[in-house]
Amino acid sequence: MLAASSACAAKGRLDELIAGFSARELATLLADWEFCAREDQWPPLLAPDGAPWRVWLILGGRGAGKTRAGAEWVRAIARGRPQFASRPLSPIALVGESAAHVRDVMIEGVSGILAAHRRSERPLWEPSRKRLTFDNGVVAQAFSAEDPESLRGPQFSAAWCDELAKWRYAQESWDMLQFGLRLGEWPRQIVTTTPRPIPLLKRLMSERGVVTTRAATRQNAANLAPSFLESVFAQYAGTRLGRQELDGEIVEERADALWSRDMLEAARIADAPPMERIVVAIDPPASSGKRADRCGIVAAGIASGIVHVLEDATLATARPAQWARAAVALYHRLEADTLIAEVNQGGEMVRAVIHEADPSVPVKEARATRGKYLRAAPVAQLYEQGRVRHVGALPALEDEMCDFALDGLSSGRSPDRLDALVWAIHALALAPRASEPRIRRL
Repeated sequence: MLAASSACAAKGRLDELIAGFSARELATLLADWEFCAREDQWPPLLAPDGAPWRVWLILGGRGAGKTRAGAEWVRAIARGRPQFASRPLSPIALVGESAAHVRDVMIEGVSGILAAHRRSERPLWEPSRKRLTFDNGVVAQAFSAEDPESLRGPQFSAAWCDELAKWRYAQESWDMLQFGLRLGEWPRQIVTTTPRPIPLLKRLMSERGVVTTRAATRQNAANLAPSFLESVFAQYAGTRLGRQELDGEIVEERADALWSRDMLEAARIADAPPMERIVVAIDPPASSGKRADRCGIVAAGIASGIVHVLEDATLATARPAQWARAAVALYHRLEADTLIAEVNQGGEMVRAVIHEADPSVPVKEARATRGKYLRAAPVAQLYEQGRVRHVGALPALEDEMCDFALDGLSSGRSPDRLDALVWAIHALALAPRASEPRIRRL
């Protein structure tokens, strides 16, 4: 029946064939993924270089059918369907943004693994064990990208990673998964995600053995409410947010970010003039473990009312003594006037650890009383007014700036570089200046 339908479709006579089907035959046909899947939802044969692929990357807009493609792929490799695998593959890793995402979207969702099966063929889902067991013995295990360490130890033949661009610990979770994909002749993985310009995703797209297919929201219009399509396309079509969320494009800056690439390029200069005042701002992390936030360290100065961002010396996984020494060294090298240190996390410890590195350095404590967005918005306004310059290239800092919006960074991580920048510019251009002493005449 599938062969006949394909032949009729090629001749433009599919309607004639369907008209002759009984309700049961039509239901069987529509339940078959080979018949329903679009070309972008069907697994590729080879990678672009002609070799077998190891990562199939599906980039798509909201509601484009990415989850259904992932669920059907898992179903097919668990059954050993010839177009997908030469034999049933087990175990399979199911990795999502969070444990709730894996459960509610990838497994129990309307397009998830359970829904992709006929009721009589559904695998056994044991939420307490985070495990799916198929009737042929194949096992699929659920993992959360919020806990990369949970992927350390288990081994797999295949994996489905959903919404990779939203993972809080994307690189860490991805790395742990790669070490576990070591069973079988050729372990493979599928990644389904609405794209965001995170480093991991951009790197994957350029690697060998990776096949990328794209799907726009409109391509799945038959399965979406017409009012939804009419509403979202009327509001977002052609915008940067629409290109990302509807067309599945990687846009290098968020549409709702406080800064734009054009704004930063307009602020760039090659050399700084002599500074009237220089500060080094520090946004210290709460801890120093492998998953700790970075220590933001940014130096800036002011000349003729224009703020100049001089250097981003942010450190990752640094202990207090390390970041204190780095900040003090930058202070001396630039002949700065003071260190600005946020003390919300460490209180008096921050001043103490800096003075342990150099007791002669003046430290001004900064305490956050408002949210990060509210603190950053006045600084962004200075950029719009042309009152801030970037001396040379500051790529990591600028990436954070162009990815920072009302809900923070798209990765969910702390904007440590940006926080330090905000404290530095606030101290130079936004903080009230102390009034000059007055002499009262007698």
